[in-house]
Amino acid sequence: MPKSKRLLALMMTVNRKRKFTVKELAQEFEVSSRTILRDLQELSELGVPLYSEVGPHGGYQVLNERILPPIAFTEEEAIAIFFACHALRHYANLPFKTEASSALSKFYNYMSGDVRDRIDQMKNRVDFITPSRHSESPFLSILLDGAIDQKVLLIDYESREGISSREIQPIGIYASNGLWYCPAYCFIRGDIRVFRCDRIHSAVSSASKPMDLRHVHLGNRESLSKEEEEEVILFVELSKEGVQKCENELWTVSKLHIRNDGTGCLDGNIAKSDIPFFAKFILGLGSEATVKSPSELVDGMKEMMAEIMAKYK
Repeated sequence: MPKSKRLLALMMTVNRKRKFTVKELAQEFEVSSRTILRDLQELSELGVPLYSEVGPHGGYQVLNERILPPIAFTEEEAIAIFFACHALRHYANLPFKTEASSALSKFYNYMSGDVRDRIDQMKNRVDFITPSRHSESPFLSILLDGAIDQKVLLIDYESREGISSREIQPIGIYASNGLWYCPAYCFIRGDIRVFRCDRIHSAVSSASKPMDLRHVHLGNRESLSKEEEEEVILFVELSKEGVQKCENELWTVSKLHIRNDGTGCLDGNIAKSDIPFFAKFILGLGSEATVKSPSELVDGMKEMMAEIMAKYK
């Protein structure tokens, strides 16, 4: 096997293994241990973060900062990946902001001059607009790690009642309209709640035993529903414009039904405790929405409108 091909295969092998010995690699690649040692030295000089341990149970391992082996992208694929990262610049906070910036810089600087020129032209022709938010969400990485590693976190959270401490077990994080949200199991409430990440003032690991929530994730939205709570039937008629506005909201996925003519409706069960939220949202749709049920929602909207009218007497 040519040396260049062997080095590439060796890079892929050590990235795949947690731990390995020179003897194991020598046997796998059918070369001498001395050759493998030279190859590992070259990989280390190329940036592969190798760590060696001495002793009878020693060997080599690749640190967490692993690098990917060379991947051949077409010009269009490289541009698509560049703009996927470029779109994230609208977010003031990201769980991997430094890494995204570094990856973007590498992509741009290692491309040929003509491809960079094309990207420079496209920057002013295509964009993915996200509302600019001044609020900070500095604990995104901690929340994401908590969701991945099934950890309980102790947070200080700001709600209408003020700032309180509570233990949560994050399920994931997602961005919507420029804001970050974290669905999590709240140990105080005893069910799943959605927390605004910019309202989290601190987040640290807790020693409390986590629950097994591996089956609950953002890709399974039905699993994020609350435990049994008194519910009412929501039915709201929507104009075409009303449908388009509802399509921007994640929570409408299971409730939004669109007709062939573009109109539609919101139809499904909602918790009674969520009526104030729905009242505020549907009022924002104006004449593009008509509530048919529940009556409690209509009453809530009337109360909100009365409060607004009172300000302008």
